[in-house]
Amino acid sequence: MTSPSPLTGELKWWQSGIIYQIYPRSFQDDSGDGVGDLRGITRRLPYVASLGVRAVWLSPIFTSPMRDFGYDVADYCDIDPLFGTLADFDALVQEAHRLGLKVMLDYVPNHSSSDHKWFQAALEGRDSDKRDWYVWRDPAPDGGVPNNWRSFFGGPAWTLDEASGQYYLHQFLPSQPDLNWRNPAVRAAMFEALRFWMRRGVDGFRVDVIWLLAEDDRYLDEPENPEWQVGQPEHWRLLHPYTQDQPETHEYICEMRAVLDEFDDRMMVGEIYLPVERLLPYAGREDAQMVHLPFNFHLILMAWEAAGVRAFADSYDAACLDARSWPNWVLGNHDQHRFKTRVGAAQYRVAQTLLLTLRGTPTVYYGDEIGMENVPIPYEQMVDPAGLQQPDSPAAGRDPERTPMQWDATPNAGFSAPGTQPWLPLAGDAAQVNVQAQEADPASDLHYFRTLTRLRADHPALVGGTYRSVDAAPGVFAFYREGDGERLTVLLNFTGDSADLPELTAGQTLLSSHGDQPGSGAPLRSHEARILR
Repeated sequence: MTSPSPLTGELKWWQSGIIYQIYPRSFQDDSGDGVGDLRGITRRLPYVASLGVRAVWLSPIFTSPMRDFGYDVADYCDIDPLFGTLADFDALVQEAHRLGLKVMLDYVPNHSSSDHKWFQAALEGRDSDKRDWYVWRDPAPDGGVPNNWRSFFGGPAWTLDEASGQYYLHQFLPSQPDLNWRNPAVRAAMFEALRFWMRRGVDGFRVDVIWLLAEDDRYLDEPENPEWQVGQPEHWRLLHPYTQDQPETHEYICEMRAVLDEFDDRMMVGEIYLPVERLLPYAGREDAQMVHLPFNFHLILMAWEAAGVRAFADSYDAACLDARSWPNWVLGNHDQHRFKTRVGAAQYRVAQTLLLTLRGTPTVYYGDEIGMENVPIPYEQMVDPAGLQQPDSPAAGRDPERTPMQWDATPNAGFSAPGTQPWLPLAGDAAQVNVQAQEADPASDLHYFRTLTRLRADHPALVGGTYRSVDAAPGVFAFYREGDGERLTVLLNFTGDSADLPELTAGQTLLSSHGDQPGSGAPLRSHEARILR
């Protein structure tokens, strides 16, 4: 399958560059309290820049009671003291920009913290001027919850305010009440928060659960999901035609995009878990622009096998071209288990190569460049509310992928001072799998990652070039990237068998995941990723 020339003109930074997600609690503890912070991130920015990435995305750092670790915002225009101060943030932005890095923040518009002054005012009664800033309903005729809507974290999506006799909506924790985006005053206040950060130099935003902003105003029960299985998260028990992907949401995002367009060269990527045909409309149209990148999570959610991955890459690339939407690719984040654990150690470099050579913007999760894996967290050490509230669903807990960054072989892996108790346990292999050890090893995963990013920098075909998959041996995904008079061949062996592919392997090897330079025409080896020209 061939993609025609995808764009004319120069690519924007968010199209040509790699986005690197930092979970601030887990990157670098500078204050010595066991929790990562802004000064720690700033100290490590030269390392981030050395990876060849273009932007850093910080998970929430706003004022919060931290019941959902920052995704419950109590003040959209200030920094939580756990992470530092506004002055610390300004210093981080200045250093990032000095190093050529863009800065993206996590924007959480669907809900606030129950500690937010807006919700506290709403609790004063039905006559409060902030009452309609949240979503309220009277009880059902039997006195119970208004309908069967469920929280992503388990349990009803409604909590009773006994003082007023009404229920408020929360698609996550009861301490995360949903904002009422139908209220123009809410939208105006939330848009002003965006302006606040852009005036401080923020270059872009990852918008949390952007496809949930509106609910169907009939508040109908949602239907049962016939494919739900025991052990899956409770939220999956229902289909969600009335709480997700509502037409009004698109209108609100168009307004949001107009705010970003008041400033030069800003962008936003939306968190959206939807099939491609419902995902790409979130990029908008020429007359109604929406998010710059609707997050494509499908590589995370699909089976890891060559034929299926190829079929999806072909269909997604074609759909992006039809919709004039720039593609993007993700293998992991703070809500999804580490991809090395998911695909297996033998396929780790194959997956890493795929992420960084497909057409579109890659997003990389901190630590994936050194091959960090899930860290088993016993129940008594779990802190994630999604896992604690759903102990019967192993997939619900997100602690295993949020553990501290592994910098060196010292106690606490260089994340925090020796003797400090990190907020989550460190990996058992941190003394072996860490940045310092891999810096010293030319054959390490870290050096492999940097080689991939250098290839992207040196070969424009890997960034703005066309994509065309080609037939190969069973279990091998092969494709061409073409542009600027150059054609590169990417070969990905998803199997433990070798494959003789004389036509595809003829040429100069630029990179092999096995660490050597096989000669022209050499068979593709088991679990090998190879890039040729």
